[in-house]
Amino acid sequence: MEDKLFLEECPICRGPGMLLHEGGWCVQVECTDCSAHTVYMEYNTEGEKKEAEKSVAYLWNMGKVVSSERGE
Repeated sequence: MEDKLFLEECPICRGPGMLLHEGGWCVQVECTDCSAHTVYMEYNTEGEKKEAEKSVAYLWNMGKVVSSERGE
């Protein structure tokens, strides 16, 4: 059974967040509306991948995001 991660609305615009994997070695959460995003978390194994997904989901849900808004 696969664990589902819950993602809050974007802390900037309230749009939906989505897990994005880059090249099979890192993951981040990004807003599909305004492109605010978390930091990338690297992984090497399937176990590390799941932990990285949990970590970026936690950061997203805490509102720890990078935005391209003026002043960021």
